[in-house]
Amino acid sequence: MIVITGGAGMIGSIIAWHLNTRLGRDDLVIVDSITHENQWQNLVHREYAQYLDKDQLMPWLENRDDIEAIIHMGAISATTERDFNKLVEANIHYSQNLWTWCAEHKVPFFYASSAATYGDGNLGYNDADINNLRPLNGYGYSKHFFDQWVLRQIDHGLPTPPSWAGFKFFNVYGSNEYHKERMASVALHTFNQFSHTGTMKLFKGTKTGVEDGMQMRDFVYVKDAAAVVVHFMNASLIKPAPSGIYNVGTGLARSFKDLAIAVMTSMGCEPHITYVDMPQDLQGKYQYFTQANMNKLRAAGYILPFTSLEDGVKDYVQNYLMQEDKYC
Repeated sequence: MIVITGGAGMIGSIIAWHLNTRLGRDDLVIVDSITHENQWQNLVHREYAQYLDKDQLMPWLENRDDIEAIIHMGAISATTERDFNKLVEANIHYSQNLWTWCAEHKVPFFYASSAATYGDGNLGYNDADINNLRPLNGYGYSKHFFDQWVLRQIDHGLPTPPSWAGFKFFNVYGSNEYHKERMASVALHTFNQFSHTGTMKLFKGTKTGVEDGMQMRDFVYVKDAAAVVVHFMNASLIKPAPSGIYNVGTGLARSFKDLAIAVMTSMGCEPHITYVDMPQDLQGKYQYFTQANMNKLRAAGYILPFTSLEDGVKDYVQNYLMQEDKYC
């Protein structure tokens, strides 16, 4: 059996989709804590053996010997979360408990880190050296703390899972993100805003040298992000890929303006953008540029191409957002 925490979330549910449709696996245990009234719909097309609340997982794992891998996507993912105690419990302690269980029971472990660990990007986006990073918010720090904790286990020769990987996801967009509300991708916000108002609001260029709407991100389609995780999990059952912490992006930064135009064009409409001031709570905590260094992932044997921004947005808009059933 394969355990997926955060399995009712965006990336987790698409990992389950990939396992169902590409590998024919339905022996999945979905673990989550659903709080949004419609988030359950991320699971309606999935085939799985069991659903557990996140607080049921550790007791359920006791004395089990049929777990092939744990894919840990569950976390508080809001970059605006201000209660650090919640972040510590959900993003650090829970992850440490799962790592320890996998180490003791010799089960491969794969978990979600985040590009938010890189902070303002002044130190680059190289997953080969993460020691001196300075995240801009508590969420990014909680993910960075766990990355560092994992590496300390390795450095100190402590027990580890037989195969493991942490994935620093960059700006993931795509189906099944509808419950994320403010934290949803700009692709979804563009579709919704443009559908209701005929325009899309983007931030003005509040930093010297940055034009309106030209803040840059490494946008990665959710199906590609899921494919990377499944690749490492599947490899762990055959000939494991090298364990480590890996960037998951495309290696190519694009602007929010590019993204918004791609969404409106995919809708078959003439693009229209309105530029607004950045909210006060984001000032000083905002990444103006992200671009994943993909060398380490490629060196680990992941050779599949990443979907272009235009092709990913087109699939998202036309095959999901514009359909009566928008869930993957």
